[in-house]
Amino acid sequence: MAAHRKHRKTRRNPFSGPAARTAGSLALAGAATATAFNGTGHAEPTVTPAQIKARVDRLYEEAEAATESYNGARERTEAARESLDRLREEAARRTDRLNTTRNALGSIATAQYRAAGMDPGLRLALTSDPDEYLERASLAQRTAERQAANVAEAQRELAEIDRVRAEAGQRTAELKARQAELNRHKDTVRRKLSDAERLLGKLTAAERAAYDGGAAPQPADLPAATAPTVRAARAVAYAHGALGKPYVWGATGPGSYDCSGLTQAAWRAAGVSLPRTSYAQISAGQRVSRSDLAPGDLVFFYSGVSHVGLYIGGGRMIHAPRPGADVRIAPIDQMPFAGAARPA
Repeated sequence: MAAHRKHRKTRRNPFSGPAARTAGSLALAGAATATAFNGTGHAEPTVTPAQIKARVDRLYEEAEAATESYNGARERTEAARESLDRLREEAARRTDRLNTTRNALGSIATAQYRAAGMDPGLRLALTSDPDEYLERASLAQRTAERQAANVAEAQRELAEIDRVRAEAGQRTAELKARQAELNRHKDTVRRKLSDAERLLGKLTAAERAAYDGGAAPQPADLPAATAPTVRAARAVAYAHGALGKPYVWGATGPGSYDCSGLTQAAWRAAGVSLPRTSYAQISAGQRVSRSDLAPGDLVFFYSGVSHVGLYIGGGRMIHAPRPGADVRIAPIDQMPFAGAARPA
């Protein structure tokens, strides 16, 4: 019995001691792994308002850059298409002229064929007016030579038009492919913007208002500023009339705008033609320093010159900010300043 009791004392509980601790650790690790794969048990990392602003700012900058690149590609595509249309019209006109020339040559050839049965010497002997015959023969020869030269020239022109038309078609196809690529990029940015809106939804109303820059001041709230020229005043007046209208990709008004579409439309109303994109508009006028800004000047932002607004004085501008936001008045120090230009 004592031996039996001794034997029972020496037995170890498989669920206690180091083995139990090891098994417990493995079980906890397995549970943690399973929890990770199941997507539960981990709270989403806390994101501060400053982090949200930085991430959303970057997304908006990418969206604006993609829009301006898209606008440029679309403009080049339209120009290529117009060029192709002109070439087609020119080819049609030249083909008509070529056909007319061929018909005339056909008539000459028919007349020559009908007269071919008679020897030229005999025709000369039988004619009542040899001088008239020789004059007509010389004229016919010159006409044939001129018509032949015209046909050869028309054929060369038509061949050149065909070559240019084919080249223009290839260029258009390339531009359309680039446009499709930009559209895919826009879709990516839109997804990012959706993420940004989700992040902005985590902010309180006060934090969101602070991010948006607070309430946009009305024109009456701004200090009076006089535009340097009549045209600049007209551009500023147009921009004021666009306040409250929505930002829309690629829009140039009058119901909606993107950033460069707004500035282009404002200066068009003043009789000045600006390029379509912000990175082209910065070179469309006289460059001015930030300290010399005057109402009507174009103000540009970000290192890629991907955003533009219209300066109205008092350190403020009118601009089309981003998707989901209307045309508004904002301080120019709201974004990284890249330069300014004064259209002529």
